[in-house]
Amino acid sequence: MSSENTTPVVSNFIRSVIDDDLASGKHKAITTRFPPEPNGYLHIGHAKSICLNFGLALDYQGQCNLRFDDTNPEKESVEYAESIQETVKWLGFDWAGEVKWASDYFDQLYAYAEELIQAGKAFVCDLTPDEMRAYRGNFSEPGRNSPYRDRTAAENLDLFRRMKAGEFEDGSKTLRLKIDMASPNINLRDPVIYRIKRAHHIRTGDTWCIYPMYDYTHCISDALEHITHSLCTLEFEDHRPLYDWVLDNISIDNHPQQIEFSRLELLYALTSKRKLNQLVTENRVSGWDDPRMPTIAGMRRRGYSPAGIRLFAQRCGVSKSENVLEYSVLEGAVRETLEAEAPRVIAVLDPIKVTLNNFEPGVTGSRSAPFHPHHPEFGEREVPIAQTIYIERDDFAEVPPPGWQRLTPGGEVRLRYSYVIKCDEVIKDADGNVIELKCSLDPATLGQNPVGRKVKGVIHWISAEHAIEAEVRLYDRLFNEPRPDAVRGEDGNYVEFTRFLNAESLKTITGYVEACVRDAAPESRYQFERVGYFVTDRFDHQPGGKPVFNRTVGLKDSFAK
Repeated sequence: MSSENTTPVVSNFIRSVIDDDLASGKHKAITTRFPPEPNGYLHIGHAKSICLNFGLALDYQGQCNLRFDDTNPEKESVEYAESIQETVKWLGFDWAGEVKWASDYFDQLYAYAEELIQAGKAFVCDLTPDEMRAYRGNFSEPGRNSPYRDRTAAENLDLFRRMKAGEFEDGSKTLRLKIDMASPNINLRDPVIYRIKRAHHIRTGDTWCIYPMYDYTHCISDALEHITHSLCTLEFEDHRPLYDWVLDNISIDNHPQQIEFSRLELLYALTSKRKLNQLVTENRVSGWDDPRMPTIAGMRRRGYSPAGIRLFAQRCGVSKSENVLEYSVLEGAVRETLEAEAPRVIAVLDPIKVTLNNFEPGVTGSRSAPFHPHHPEFGEREVPIAQTIYIERDDFAEVPPPGWQRLTPGGEVRLRYSYVIKCDEVIKDADGNVIELKCSLDPATLGQNPVGRKVKGVIHWISAEHAIEAEVRLYDRLFNEPRPDAVRGEDGNYVEFTRFLNAESLKTITGYVEACVRDAAPESRYQFERVGYFVTDRFDHQPGGKPVFNRTVGLKDSFAK
């Protein structure tokens, strides 16, 4: 796996289990797996699982398999599978050997199903889905045996083979395990392990018209791959007895240990692929990789770094308790990693024109500035000045509030890396809007403090003559409700989550940026000094053309609480 991953190791209860297993000799090495279904792009919740599974394998010098759960062909695609592989590698991890697929084991899964039938532990059932629900019972009432439960092994085997041969209509028959319809665990009430579904499969084409269910497929796939620790989220805790039952009742000599941990819930975001897909299909976002989406592809396009996401996953922790985190925790991890790696440049996003009345061409000087104050190896660039410059509109106030340390009429301020200037005149349009400031510079203050007076404020600026225009996309959080899919109305029903979309989540403006970014490659990250962190868009930015920047995160958390 990639040596780029340098996230600190933090102990947790899963590590304690592994430590005990290795110390006792139960296992000589560990093998984990990351088993996504290729039915959507991975989101931030998956990042936690990726970092856990691949990170454990890395730390214990074991291996981690990437295995696709491709048992639901109607919703799966090659696009999703390719995006998942790309995402895992981008995060800094690699899998052991070739990519694995549940479909690699379809023949073996089928053979084990026949074995269960012959042992009298599985039967073909003709109940419809509605009938099956009625027979299943509920948490307070036991289920009832299917009227087809007592078919002979020979009859079940014949029917199952005919299911495989395509003799029956979709949904007309299922293969179910014979466990216990009175079990308090509903997952053990004769669960379905095969259904008839004529759907084209992304790998096996039309070879199969019956497909195994996840609970049956997953445990056998784990065993075939000699997984030692099968890590999953807490919603699968009640499925563990079924996981164990299947492996205990087939002729397989490996029995992985399933261990559950709490899933991540990130406030102001969604971690449901179905709901994220709804946002895409309803064109509420530009795609799975829209920078507002909580998908890893979206976060990558927004400028989040792999190190930032890994740091966030580490800060999430691993436990069985509720794992609900503020979005600011994610932004804070991203901000912390970008602080060290992002070069600094100047950009003005909401400009006011400033004319320097006493500017003298060839006399008024410029200075160079480092790309990073703590990384001299990043180099320096010249910060040129001209008679016309731009400053940020919110760095000027006609009537300053208490404590104001920026520009005011008659006031002085230092231009970052340059002179002290004084505002001599304010020019307004017919509506009273400030459109220009006439200022004078103190020629003795380039790299020097003014004599006899103290100037507190420092503002950023850019030369109008040397700046380049850039398209700047100001992204904010996609939702303005902490739990957008958990709000109930007066009738007690859930409110449609799309009602809480943040109408201010994207604003596109034209800004001015230093010319040194003109040839920046896509996905180049910068800190715009005093503004925030930005990245050149992965797809829309072309070196040498008009730059396209996405706002990654501000210099501090500024989301309205």
